[in-house]
Amino acid sequence: MIAREANFDGLIGPTHNYGGLSDGNLASSRHAGLVSSPRGAALQGLEKMAAMAEAGLWQGVLPPQQRPFLPALLQAGFSGSDAQIFTQGWADAPRLMKNLMSASSMWAANAATVSPSPDCADGTLHLTPANLSTMLHRSIEHEQTGRALSRAFPFAAVHPALSGQSVFADEGAANHVRLCGEREGQGVELLVYGRDGYAAARPGYPARQTIQASRAIARSHKLDPARTVYILQSDAAIDAGAFHNDVVCVGAMQTLFYHELAFADTAQMKADMTRAALGLFDPIFVEVSNADVPIADAIKAYLFNSMLVQMPGDDRLTLIAPLETQENAATRAYCETLMSGNGPIGNVQFVDVRQSMQNGGGPACLRLRVTLTEHEWAQVHTGNKFTPALHNTLKDWVNTHYRESLSPDDIRDVSVMTESFEALDALTKIMDLGDDFYPFQRG
Repeated sequence: MIAREANFDGLIGPTHNYGGLSDGNLASSRHAGLVSSPRGAALQGLEKMAAMAEAGLWQGVLPPQQRPFLPALLQAGFSGSDAQIFTQGWADAPRLMKNLMSASSMWAANAATVSPSPDCADGTLHLTPANLSTMLHRSIEHEQTGRALSRAFPFAAVHPALSGQSVFADEGAANHVRLCGEREGQGVELLVYGRDGYAAARPGYPARQTIQASRAIARSHKLDPARTVYILQSDAAIDAGAFHNDVVCVGAMQTLFYHELAFADTAQMKADMTRAALGLFDPIFVEVSNADVPIADAIKAYLFNSMLVQMPGDDRLTLIAPLETQENAATRAYCETLMSGNGPIGNVQFVDVRQSMQNGGGPACLRLRVTLTEHEWAQVHTGNKFTPALHNTLKDWVNTHYRESLSPDDIRDVSVMTESFEALDALTKIMDLGDDFYPFQRG
């Protein structure tokens, strides 16, 4: 049966703000405290989805999560009405409140690790929500992520998140790449990790993914050990700001596109990938040298945090890159070299996702890649399938409920919570998620 890759983008939520909460994410730190535009961010995300759908790709949408996340305040001992809890939270625990207002679930690449049914021994699509335990503001996501994925993929095996402590720290698909010869055939899954969970913490920026988490997911997903590869991130990449592997590496079909400094042992990665793909396909390695694109430029411009896709009817791949890649001299020159050559990547398209980029997320961060057979795509919840009609409805919804601007002081206003909950309640009807989808709807 024919299979294709679908992109499920996270819908950017109404509390999108620049909290600077992500240690090691240079863009997040640089823009901390600036005034954000939730409306502009959400509309930019929708335009990217529309462009991919119009190009003929399967496109889905995942709902934003409840923010503020009041269940965490209840666990922290606050009580009373929603408004009382919100107000007291800001009075007594403002740093906690900043974390509970983050709209970081917009970066759906961190939502889960996805193994398509052809790779799994039971022939079932497997998804494991990421516990994102390294960062407080993201560690609160996995329960709602699991609920959203179970709704979107009722036919799939959606696992609980791994135990939320440091040995099993898991950051989802941002550290996972699947290569294949044909979408419907078995592929090779590359799981990239930053540390051994039992070892002492490294100095500098945190290494977020552990090998213990990667191996646990591979076992749960019933992956073939011979077709599964584990590779260590390089310290150089992490210290330069590659907090996830997808900041310095992206892959599609047979092609792995990565920076020279992405991995601790590039030769080992290539040998392991070639061995795992034996008899299935011949991997193609496109390595960008540090001389051509210094890693600082690659990370600032997010050359690799782009979507690498195969457009319908095209033999070569297309890189969907942010405008910042076009504006940086080194990455723009490299893209021109790609397009003028005869390698596997033949086209580059630039999209405007500046609101996301200023918080450290490029086009690739905003989407969760899910390879599906035609039969599986037919079973995806209708409310999660991006269509022109849904696009128009969501634009109207955003323009009705989202603020044009949101400052660090604004997020302390209880009306932001009220507006957010009203918006999400309306969204559950638009996407047919049920009237108990969000915690606030369940009382």
